[in-house]
Amino acid sequence: MGSDPAQLTTDRYEIADAFHRFAFGLDHGNADSLASALTEDCTLDFRPAGRKLGLDFPELTGRQPIVDALIPLLGPLDTSHSVSNLQIEISDDSARLYCYVMAQHFMPREGPRPGSENALLMNRYDCELSRDGQKWRFREMTIDNAWAQGNPEILNALATHRLLSSKKIPN
Repeated sequence: MGSDPAQLTTDRYEIADAFHRFAFGLDHGNADSLASALTEDCTLDFRPAGRKLGLDFPELTGRQPIVDALIPLLGPLDTSHSVSNLQIEISDDSARLYCYVMAQHFMPREGPRPGSENALLMNRYDCELSRDGQKWRFREMTIDNAWAQGNPEILNALATHRLLSSKKIPN
């Protein structure tokens, strides 16, 4: 990549925007926004964080499988993902992004009421992106946990509740 300051600024903006589209999709249950941030063959690996948090979450490969797993899991929760400390390295049409994401999760419609079940996670993201026209999209995301407060099990509890409630109970 050349040293054109205008192009570098545009690329850095578009890379940050890819993460903002990703976070918006999670926080608003918006599949289109989430999908717009991922390459068709994207890999998302939450296993490093999952091991620390006691959550069993498989590595996911492919835009649609990632969207199909994350939207039903996180979409109904009251969540807020805040991105910080972005470090971006660009090389032609590839880039690396390292950042922190603080993610607050509450059970649906419970918000920060006293005694409400929640999980506050500070996660480290290690990402590879590819340029797709003017947009940048995630090709690989690896998520590790730096620290947590509350009960991250609400993610599993909600998923289990959904699975059980979707099953028909014979009369």
